[in-house]
Amino acid sequence: MKYLILGIAIFILIGQIAGMIFYHLPTKHTVPQGYQTIPRREEPPVEQSLHAEEKIDYSLQNDEVNVTFDKGKSWIHVPIEKEELFMGEYNGNKEDLIENSYVFSEERIAFLYYHERGPGNKQVKILYSFDQGKNWEESVVTEHYPFLRFRKIAFLKDRFGYVIISGDRSMSQETSTVFLTYDGGKSWRETNSSNITRLIADGGFVDQETGFLLHGGVNPEKPELYVTHDSGSTWSEAEIRIPKRYHKIFVTAETPFKEGAQLALLVNQGPGGDYKGGKIKGKFLSEDLGKTWEFSMEVQPHE
Repeated sequence: MKYLILGIAIFILIGQIAGMIFYHLPTKHTVPQGYQTIPRREEPPVEQSLHAEEKIDYSLQNDEVNVTFDKGKSWIHVPIEKEELFMGEYNGNKEDLIENSYVFSEERIAFLYYHERGPGNKQVKILYSFDQGKNWEESVVTEHYPFLRFRKIAFLKDRFGYVIISGDRSMSQETSTVFLTYDGGKSWRETNSSNITRLIADGGFVDQETGFLLHGGVNPEKPELYVTHDSGSTWSEAEIRIPKRYHKIFVTAETPFKEGAQLALLVNQGPGGDYKGGKIKGKFLSEDLGKTWEFSMEVQPHE
């Protein structure tokens, strides 16, 4: 009996020692390639990149706007209130910037935003830098613009760029406006209105004269595409020749783009599409700068 009790005591002692050794061993975690482990802390650091694969990136953590040009090794504070980047009709989570509301490149960084100067006095402005955040400038795109919904900014060259915005929405109707800059964003010129009040889906320019506005809705039956060849002085509806077998299938046009000597256009199935899973798009080509479009082929999303 004495030896049995002694054996049990020795077994318990060995178990305690083994447990203490195991408890203090470091636990191994599998770290995805391209990421680094960071110390656990209650609040994530501002310097944590949201999109680790991007060299030029941004962070909205701690209600501050910061940008990096070196994959998060160093960060530059952007002198703007985070809330101004989301003012207007916006239903996102405010963890990511609104799509197309900013421009990031080595040569230029720009933010398009809604600024309230006082009751009933709201401006659409851009904040931009040409030297990677060492110096910042701002310009007014337009004064007294109604409640902002759609917004997009882009630059085709160093000095030429465009802003497309919409606001004052009521059901499926709204006001949309196009502005152009020829001095890198310091000043903006409003183009003539297209006089189309249906909701804007997208838009853009392929050169200084040729631009497009795309309209849509909740349940579109066909794509609506308007084109200008005189920098927005006049707008006219483009003709998209959809084969009968694709009627009410390809219903929402996307922004045209250059493809060799032609222009190319993708038309998707809209929010309710179910043809071949709803992801297939129709590709159309134009040889007359977007006046008319001929069907080319079906394309997969990744194409």
